Amino acid sequence: MSRLRAALPLILLVIAGIALFSSGLMDRLHPEQLVQHQAQMRADIDTAPWLSRITYIGLLTLAMSTGIPGTVIIIIAGGFAFGAVEGTIYSSIGLTLGTLILFLASRYAFGAGSKHPPALVDKLHHGFERHPVAYTMFLRFVPVAPFGLVTVALAWLRCPLWLFLGASWLGGTVSLVFETSIGAGLGEALAKSHGQFGPGLLMQRGIWMPLTAIAVLALLPLLVERFTRRRHQAVMANEANPRQD
Repeated sequence: MSRLRAALPLILLVIAGIALFSSGLMDRLHPEQLVQHQAQMRADIDTAPWLSRITYIGLLTLAMSTGIPGTVIIIIAGGFAFGAVEGTIYSSIGLTLGTLILFLASRYAFGAGSKHPPALVDKLHHGFERHPVAYTMFLRFVPVAPFGLVTVALAWLRCPLWLFLGASWLGGTVSLVFETSIGAGLGEALAKSHGQFGPGLLMQRGIWMPLTAIAVLALLPLLVERFTRRRHQAVMANEANPRQD
């Protein structure tokens, strides 16, 4: 019974995530839907500027705290609605609050982490034990796994709260800058194309530059893995063939 009580906050977050994902709200934030209803969206923001911003932060906080996929759609919508600078600020607040809630709920559910860890956590365990600060920063800056999964893994590893918050804010904001810029660039590109939504939008500088940056970030884990493997092979080769003085 005590284990169920400890897991209750995490279970409630999972239920909330399923409800949010099934509500169809994510579909309404798809770029095509934003384009079709942008006049109404702008009018709502002008009518209730603070309420619209608080609502956006709350929605992203809820989405990040549940770990559901597709949160990038919300972030892009924030850039579309509020611009690159404002959108990044609001998204950073929502991301930090949401990941903090998920982290605390996961750590409370896992307790001391005495049971055998999940596969992802087991793979990260040795690197985290050797260099906790550097490894946590690496996990946040380099997208080796979905943001929510890394949050749960760090909770199981009992990552210090100060380190988790700092790494999540810094690493998450790096990605947010590019993702929000896509939304802001989409709005600017649509203004130039008179609202025409088509493949030609991808050729706009405000769209293809952030997309390229995200693609580079996505390739970083592969590049790091290759570099580490080659370095390990070089060390093994040197040990197998020591120099003869």
